[in-house]
Amino acid sequence: MSFDLVELPALSRFTVDRREPLRGDRQRIAQLWPKARVLTIDAHGRTLVADRGTRLVDRPATDFGDAPPDTAVLLGEQDGVAYWAVPRTEDETDVVAPPGRAWFRPELTDEPQWLDLRAVGALLDDTGAGLFTSAVALFHWHRSARFCSACGGRTESVKSGWARVCEQCGREEYPRTDAAVICLVHDGADRVLLARGEGWPEGRYSVLAGFVEAGESLEACVAREIEEEVGVVVGGIRYLGSQPWPFPRSLMVGFEAVADPGEPLRLADGEIAQAKWVDRVDVRRALAEPGSVPDLLLAPGASIAYRMIQSWAAAG
Repeated sequence: MSFDLVELPALSRFTVDRREPLRGDRQRIAQLWPKARVLTIDAHGRTLVADRGTRLVDRPATDFGDAPPDTAVLLGEQDGVAYWAVPRTEDETDVVAPPGRAWFRPELTDEPQWLDLRAVGALLDDTGAGLFTSAVALFHWHRSARFCSACGGRTESVKSGWARVCEQCGREEYPRTDAAVICLVHDGADRVLLARGEGWPEGRYSVLAGFVEAGESLEACVAREIEEEVGVVVGGIRYLGSQPWPFPRSLMVGFEAVADPGEPLRLADGEIAQAKWVDRVDVRRALAEPGSVPDLLLAPGASIAYRMIQSWAAAG
């Protein structure tokens, strides 16, 4: 039995106009700047949110000067309002250490707090989710692209943060995306194959994923990754949907596939700590009330994995 995603994955949502021409239109940018809104993103990919993680806390563009700072990135325009993001400066020292795995179950409050996209991506509205996702993706890329890959010269941000140009040889570079597949394997009936990665919290399970290799199709990657990670041969590979996952720059391409639960599981050493077939009824319980099924905490809501599991559970 096949299924479709019941909703868009949380980080695939966006509403702003992000077409390329605006990024180089200096006159239009100047016109929009006085009424623009600006997000601040810290070095750990967090921004300020309020109302229990449901609202981004932005600031008037005029707080940052009469024109966009050199480090600003344009996220898009909506209803005559331009949205930008800037990196949090080093002298703002009130940010605590990186939260590690705390994003799985963040403590949400009504007061403004600095939180990761993974923690609040599913809680934000469509506009907020799209803005935060784009900002995190762009700043991850800027931090890794400060030097030219051709000559080693320093690069500077251009085109409103959507490109970098080498000061030495003039080569332009653009944000990179790494393709990765993510696949929900089921038995064609009422059982799904879930796995726990090495280093994950005890009881935390999700579907299987891996990066696409050079010269490899998405479908071939699905078959290879699942066989490598859990030793299972799959068929009936079918596309479901996709979602950006900017940690640091992945595009997760979702699939379903069918396998025989009678096949022995052979776990990839150093990658998969545990894997097991789970009944649909237990998945539904775990989704409805996290912690109610022993040894079964599912993927967080911001991930496409969550949407895939949710959709499969609802299909039966």
